[in-house]
Amino acid sequence: MPPERGAESPMSPAEASADPFAVNDRGRVVHPGVTDDERTWATFMHLSILAHIVLSGFAIALPIIMWQVKKKDSPFLDDHGKEAVNFQLSLIIYSLLAVPLGFLTCGVLFVVAGLVWVLGLVGMIFASLAANRGEFYRYPMTIRLIH
Repeated sequence: MPPERGAESPMSPAEASADPFAVNDRGRVVHPGVTDDERTWATFMHLSILAHIVLSGFAIALPIIMWQVKKKDSPFLDDHGKEAVNFQLSLIIYSLLAVPLGFLTCGVLFVVAGLVWVLGLVGMIFASLAANRGEFYRYPMTIRLIH
């Protein structure tokens, strides 16, 4: 029978590696085994929102393609891909709702369309930075359509 774990009995490396997730010094959940390549792919999945400047409605295809290509490579890429796609779909839904509501309220709710743009920009920056640090990230105000 193994001794009970106390302050004098730290976890062995095998026991510590049983849990693939950890919490970093910032209090964020990280996957310690994430490679530089995975962090780069995850960062670009989030930065793909910048394609909306040029491609408009077709830019949603970029994170979907990147996620589908890389999701089986690691749980880190699968999670970031789903999160990026869910966020971009949420922004599209919010934008599609904001424009008609802006017309119905004689322009008052066009401010909401501007806030959706700001939410997309700020969210993309925070998610990209978290992905680059190897952290998992959850966008605020995201409708989780893909689980």
